[in-house]
Amino acid sequence: MRIVWMLVLLMLAGNVVAADYAREKKWADEVIPGVVVGDPVYLEQANGHKFLTLYTTAKDPKAALIIVHGLGIHPDWGLIGVLRSQLADRGYTTLSVQMPMLANDAKASAYPATFPEASQRLQLAVDFLKAKGYQKIGIVSHSMGSRMSEAYLSAKPDPAIKAWVSIGVPGTADYRKLNMPVLDLYGQNDLPEVIKGAAARKAGLQGKPGSEQIQATRADHFFTDQDQQLVDTVAHYLNQQFK
Repeated sequence: MRIVWMLVLLMLAGNVVAADYAREKKWADEVIPGVVVGDPVYLEQANGHKFLTLYTTAKDPKAALIIVHGLGIHPDWGLIGVLRSQLADRGYTTLSVQMPMLANDAKASAYPATFPEASQRLQLAVDFLKAKGYQKIGIVSHSMGSRMSEAYLSAKPDPAIKAWVSIGVPGTADYRKLNMPVLDLYGQNDLPEVIKGAAARKAGLQGKPGSEQIQATRADHFFTDQDQQLVDTVAHYLNQQFK
């Protein structure tokens, strides 16, 4: 409910940039026919908009994970598709969520205006998983998706969320105000702004039980040709949190 009111207030203030729902639909029309692992599920926002998620159940799951993609892409793209499918093989049910996107030429600096809607979608994803019986939930996010996740997690998130894996977050995410363990994961050859903010992000993890920062050897921002390292690192960390 608090997220709905946040959206209303920001819209009244004229601070919300409308997400590009037509672009979302185009992605969904392209993605759904190619889905081999998992099932497409639509969740509905307070404004009636239905957004795509990809739900993949694990056998004897340790927990459920919400997978959050980066700027302007979809819930089965690249390393997101790798994470949502292969983490299910490692014992984690996954729900990969279509996040709000803007027009194709929109700059990253415009995206914070979509964060209230992103928070609403993340809470709806949590609600969906809880309705399926999951009481232990983690978030695994990448790039702009990590910034969206930080906005959600900084605003008293659902207590079912027990861990966050933040991959390639641009800049200096403030982990100090979060009350769950965090893995800050980035590549040795990541984007300059990700690498530049690494020291500050690491400082924000100090004194947070279960939290750590890992630099992935030889990996770029998208973990190109590093699928195994990506999944191994994320799964190992989550296994420590969901014993």
